[in-house]
Amino acid sequence: MATDLTVSAPPRPDVASIQRHTMRLLFSTQIIGGIGVTIGISVGALLAARVAGTAVAGVVQSAGVVGAALLAVPVTRIMARHGRRPGLVLAYTVGAVGGVLVVLAAAVRSVPLLFLGMLLFGGGSAANLQARYTAVDLAEPARRGRQLSLIVWATTIGAVAAPNFAALADRITTGWGLPPLAGPFAFSAAAFVLAAVVLLGLLRPDPLLTARRLAAADAPAQPAGDPLSTAVAAEAPAAAPVGVRRPRAAGMRLAWSVVRGQPAARLGIAAVAVGHLVMVAVMSMTPVRLGESHADADVLRLVGIVLSLHIAGMYAFSPVVGWLTDRLGRRAVILGGVGMLLAACAVAGTAGHHTPRLSVGLVLLGLGWSGTMVAGSTLLSESVPAGVRPSVQGFSDLVMGLAGAVAAVLGGFVMQIAGYPVLALLAAVATAPLVALALRPVSTGAPGEEG
Repeated sequence: MATDLTVSAPPRPDVASIQRHTMRLLFSTQIIGGIGVTIGISVGALLAARVAGTAVAGVVQSAGVVGAALLAVPVTRIMARHGRRPGLVLAYTVGAVGGVLVVLAAAVRSVPLLFLGMLLFGGGSAANLQARYTAVDLAEPARRGRQLSLIVWATTIGAVAAPNFAALADRITTGWGLPPLAGPFAFSAAAFVLAAVVLLGLLRPDPLLTARRLAAADAPAQPAGDPLSTAVAAEAPAAAPVGVRRPRAAGMRLAWSVVRGQPAARLGIAAVAVGHLVMVAVMSMTPVRLGESHADADVLRLVGIVLSLHIAGMYAFSPVVGWLTDRLGRRAVILGGVGMLLAACAVAGTAGHHTPRLSVGLVLLGLGWSGTMVAGSTLLSESVPAGVRPSVQGFSDLVMGLAGAVAAVLGGFVMQIAGYPVLALLAAVATAPLVALALRPVSTGAPGEEG
């Protein structure tokens, strides 16, 4: 008798079906998470001013931005070893804990507890940012920009709806005995918990782990000693022989080493970071600019209108930006985004006290951010192997968050010393290194990219 020792290969997963399921799930949780982030942020500055005083309120408010940047490191490290699902669940859970701590801080009027709560609250933003990368793990190369931008666009729904819920949440929770302005953070915590539970139960199979298995099955053998292959092997979760300890991932050091050797990845990170820096620098000081020329009774109403238009520019047109990213190429859209940012700085910086013109500048600012964010994130994701992709994406979010925090802090000093027009001019000058980098020839293999 002959024994058939042939073992059939495991069936190839239905990538299209998994991607459709992933996109629907991410779209839903992005709306929930966007509501959670925005409903808290909409009253964060007012709550910080009541608990910590006006002078410290800005520092406390920026803690959420810094927290989102710093949390990108452990979150993406978990993703690198165990997949997207546990990383996203952890980020939302940390954000929920932060929301609870903010409520407690408001109840006992503790500034350190408020600062810690806002720092952890950034976990919600970290999860929303990482969701855009999850959307491209299994996306077809010709549709990566559109699918990433669709998840970015989903944030629009939460960002627009959440401020309208803040007053209702405050009224409801005040009846429960919570301090004024603390209620929205309680609702934020509940939204983050809901998003975490949905992802924990339904994000299966994990898109990143599936992409890695497909890449390992399709990729030809790499030459021994190849540094990038060694880095991927160290970062990606893989079975090791019994008794042999698998090398520890190098985290951000590994990400930097990979980015340093990939010009396209450097351009992607630079586009995301510089676009965010310019946007935050100009946007964060626009309410102050409006306060210089309008009475107190009108300032909040005008700030709401102008910033709503700015948010619409950031998110509402992101599907169009994604489509252009796939059709025209990543680098072309990055340069187009920079052009929008320069136009925004010119219009806003020369608007004087003309509010409609300033509003146009803020819309252009949002469009420029969308171009650099969508095209830069897409370029970055497709420029590195699946094994190191989470670490590199986390490194990008870390750089982006720190750039935004620095822009917010320095923007206040520049505004006080030299005024809004000079701030807009300096923000425009900050795009020069990105333009130089984008004009250099980059070979990416991405759709629409020339060599």
